[in-house]
Amino acid sequence: MISIEGGYMKDSFVACDCNVIHESVVKRVMEDMPSDESLESLSLLFKIIGDNTRTKIIWLLDHEEMCVCDIANVLGMTKSRVSHQLAILKNAGIVKFKKVGKEVNYTLDDEHITKLFETGIEHIRHRLDRDYNAKI
Repeated sequence: MISIEGGYMKDSFVACDCNVIHESVVKRVMEDMPSDESLESLSLLFKIIGDNTRTKIIWLLDHEEMCVCDIANVLGMTKSRVSHQLAILKNAGIVKFKKVGKEVNYTLDDEHITKLFETGIEHIRHRLDRDYNAKI
């Protein structure tokens, strides 16, 4: 099990002490397991989302459609740095944009990205609440 403690990950893995292969379980998961290509794509998606700056941008766009200038202002970054991060997110299919006159407004690409991000936030809040309550 991996836990968050003091802002870093702490490994608290518990190993199985048996020497039995549960053939029916192994067979089921092997039949249902996505292709290596699909899992590689998922891994890349999480890697892209895993960057702190991109996570902040995703959080902003989960709440509002925004232009580069507004995102840069909120994050205290240059428009160039924000544009670079948005290009990575766009190429990964995480954000999309639309031009409105001279402005370019960004949103999350679709409900799958929104759900993935909001589920992640919910999970972190749940873990933090549980860990906090366990210490009381």
